[in-house]
Amino acid sequence: MKIINLLQSKLLSISFEVFPPKTDTAYESVRVATEEIAKLRPAFMSVTYGAGGGTSRYTLDIAKQIKEKYDVPSLAHLTCVSSTRETVQSRIADMKAAGIQNVMALRGDISADLMDADRSAWAYHHAIELVRELKESHADFCIGGACYPEVHPESENQKEDILHLKEKVDAGCEFLTTQMFFDNNLLYNFLYKIREAGITVPIIPGIMPITNANQVDRAIKLSGSFMPRRFKSLVDKFGSDPDAMKQAGIAYATDQIIDLYANGITNVHVYSMNKPDVAASIQNNLCDILGK
Repeated sequence: MKIINLLQSKLLSISFEVFPPKTDTAYESVRVATEEIAKLRPAFMSVTYGAGGGTSRYTLDIAKQIKEKYDVPSLAHLTCVSSTRETVQSRIADMKAAGIQNVMALRGDISADLMDADRSAWAYHHAIELVRELKESHADFCIGGACYPEVHPESENQKEDILHLKEKVDAGCEFLTTQMFFDNNLLYNFLYKIREAGITVPIIPGIMPITNANQVDRAIKLSGSFMPRRFKSLVDKFGSDPDAMKQAGIAYATDQIIDLYANGITNVHVYSMNKPDVAASIQNNLCDILGK
């Protein structure tokens, strides 16, 4: 099933994200974790790609397994940074052969060794180029994209960021998933601004449960996320106690999701980080709200 069709429903839903293993030896543990999350029957599951395509060889296998074994719609990430058109077309052909209908079209992170490289000859510089190519040559895919409630780290300002986002939607993005955020007011403000800019596609808020204190620095580094005082107090109080921090982080993420639902947002995506217990805890906290 195409995700855009799922998003037309008025029912509340939650989806989860998993990532492929970085090594062959880790594959089995990742497979087991993704299967446990699939058993929760989320609206869909997305499978990430990895910086520079480093874990891309497993993305398709896991996305196909989720779809075929558990009948859970899967969203396969596809990045294009530093890739040739031939490589991207080959990956697209593999997705089609596997029966994948939903693609998350991303530029991808630029690895440290390519940060200072000459990019003039690259086939793709931005996600919009990948989106446009998918829409023009592979219109049967349902195409998703990413957006940043707190501004893309490489944008000069939010106005510029939203202009580029509008270009990406006009190129063919049918829905957008946000980067993590920890203050819902940032999302509400962002939604107002993008609707004013004429971006009308569905927006799926992305929620990251912070279950250990070490994740905080990574979240800030990854997306420049603003950490509200309430959240900082939580980390200060429970960060040194792993079990308490995990429980508090799940509670905080649950509270964010409840507030989003209460304000009319019907679909939420959880960056569950291959942690079935975290995914299950959040879903259990919402069982009556979701009707599960």
